[in-house]
Amino acid sequence: MKNLKNVYNFLKANIEKGKINYAIPKRWMPDEYEGNVRLKGRTFVVNPYEYFTKIIEKILKNTNENVEYSKPLSFSTNEKTTDWLKKAIIYSAHVRMTVSYKHDAEAPFFKPEDDLGYKESGTFLKMIALLPYLKQYNVDAVYLLPITQSSNKFKKGEVGSPYAVKSFHNVEEDYHDPLLESFNSNQEFSAFVEAAHMMGIRVILDFIPRTSSRDNNLILEHPDWFYWIDINELSSYKPPKIESLDFEQPSKENLPILYSSLEVKKHLKKFRWAPNITDPQKWENFVKKNKENPDFLEEIVKEFKVITVPGFSDWINDPQPTWDDVTFLRLFLSHPMESEKYLENPNEQPPYVLYDVVKSSNFPGKEKNEKLWDLIANIMPYFQKNFGIDGARLDMGHALPKELEHRIISNAKNYDPSFGIIAEELSMDNHIKAKLSGYDAILGNTWWSEPRHKESWFIKTVRDIMPKLEVPSFATSETPDSPRAVIRDGGELFAKLSAVVNTFMPNGITVINSGSEIFEKQPMNLGLDFEKPEEERYKYLKPTDQFYGKLAFFDYYALHWDVDKHMVNLLKALGKIKKDHIELVSKISNYRYTEHMEKVFSMFYWDGNRGLLIPVNLNFEKAVNFGFDLGYHTWRGNHKISLLLENYRRCDFKWDEGAWLNINLNPGETKIYLVE
Repeated sequence: MKNLKNVYNFLKANIEKGKINYAIPKRWMPDEYEGNVRLKGRTFVVNPYEYFTKIIEKILKNTNENVEYSKPLSFSTNEKTTDWLKKAIIYSAHVRMTVSYKHDAEAPFFKPEDDLGYKESGTFLKMIALLPYLKQYNVDAVYLLPITQSSNKFKKGEVGSPYAVKSFHNVEEDYHDPLLESFNSNQEFSAFVEAAHMMGIRVILDFIPRTSSRDNNLILEHPDWFYWIDINELSSYKPPKIESLDFEQPSKENLPILYSSLEVKKHLKKFRWAPNITDPQKWENFVKKNKENPDFLEEIVKEFKVITVPGFSDWINDPQPTWDDVTFLRLFLSHPMESEKYLENPNEQPPYVLYDVVKSSNFPGKEKNEKLWDLIANIMPYFQKNFGIDGARLDMGHALPKELEHRIISNAKNYDPSFGIIAEELSMDNHIKAKLSGYDAILGNTWWSEPRHKESWFIKTVRDIMPKLEVPSFATSETPDSPRAVIRDGGELFAKLSAVVNTFMPNGITVINSGSEIFEKQPMNLGLDFEKPEEERYKYLKPTDQFYGKLAFFDYYALHWDVDKHMVNLLKALGKIKKDHIELVSKISNYRYTEHMEKVFSMFYWDGNRGLLIPVNLNFEKAVNFGFDLGYHTWRGNHKISLLLENYRRCDFKWDEGAWLNINLNPGETKIYLVE
């Protein structure tokens, strides 16, 4: 707990120099806060040094001096499996957005760094302060979007995407809080992990092993690990369109068509050899001169007339544009074996990117880039050993060569057998494949199926898909890449209904996407399920809103914490109910599904002694009344019933009931009954 204690001691020593001028939303104010506070409108105004000191003091209070909280949580709980993941309530956060707030209460607008000297965009210090808030939901894992150092080159907004990784081993410098003067972001992230572990919360990170930023730090040391094109070709660079093929994956059957295309032939001619190969001595001199230059890529362009290539999808004729802020890592030092026979002069063709190259899981080269593979396979262990993280989502792991994917997973598991690894697998049909590859869970597609309740996809998911999974899936109606739940058909009612179902989804890992609890409407990114992405970014906020049209992946963005409508209390209630009955609802053998009428169904967990009944009305215009035959499932004629949730409010009404329970549901309502 060294880093957290150091942060605490520093803040405590500086309380006297602080002023009561640091505004925070009321949601961030823990119960029984003992510091000085004044109210200004909807916000609390505090002395920041005192505020963070008091929060950390409470976290430290109930810790065990003999436990190393800087190690993975399993090291202190002696867990050897990933069973914790199946029972988890996960809060998904983007540090830069989740804990952004206008701390200068007198200022009219949010600023990333305000006139008082406060960092208004997200920091790890503020993430520590958010932990008591998350604990109210019984959150036991925080999943963070990439926290590694990202690049501002070729950015798509005000700031670079967290997925444009500039350094695989350094933590994002922008997440440093200036209140902590002499500390750095690595130390502050360590303090956050320690604090989370002290509260029984695991930390899951996002890792991107296939791509990097266009100016990744590895370029100076290993330029031949990247793909290069002539700088004059950059403006016309795009994935080649193949008229005779559909929107499809590359295959052995379509490779002849692919490589005979004139578009592809033109595409291949754009590529160049890495600068250390074209002129080794010039490159050596260049590195000496630019070792400390953050803008070394611009200098490469000037001196060598080449630049790293933008990335693109591995689907032929994918309509989406190039990914200008990222580039592919060169996983093989040779061309794909299946493709070489179609190249006119394989030995003279510089390394290139094409659909089959991107899909290296199906089209490997003969010569592995062993040093790069070792580096990639040891990124997760680096964060395990140096920061004590507990799990990871592996970005596009299924597109990697199988051997590399296996190395990444096994290296992490060798250090910590309970390390949870989540596959970025959106197709539910691939759950067995993910399990065989060593993953513990999949991202899944509930964010896609649940909003399509009118097309029966919600019911199919609960009835047919989720109960049959071999590994659990994220259960959520929105992700950082998709539209927000509250803007889907059914609005706030849909958001609440899906929150209940996803808390008790069979084989589901409950995920709360940051902002969903306060009905945030603006998407964070436009990556999934948007028909007209560039229009939708302007649909949900008023033009007078400071964040109108902004996307948290690429812009400074603060959640609208000061709102009247929210489902904070609902999520608190759901978290408590789930934890009170976790052994019951985490066993798929206890699950029973019943369909009552069109758009009306029940989920029932029964272990022989007690059960949870969750009836659901997916009709958002009509109330329903129906009976549920408890005796059919329990083989009992009498039951003790407790109504735990009604009208999306926590309650506790008790009565005795026979074999038959009469249920009334308002439009878009779901209730929760405890049956004994």
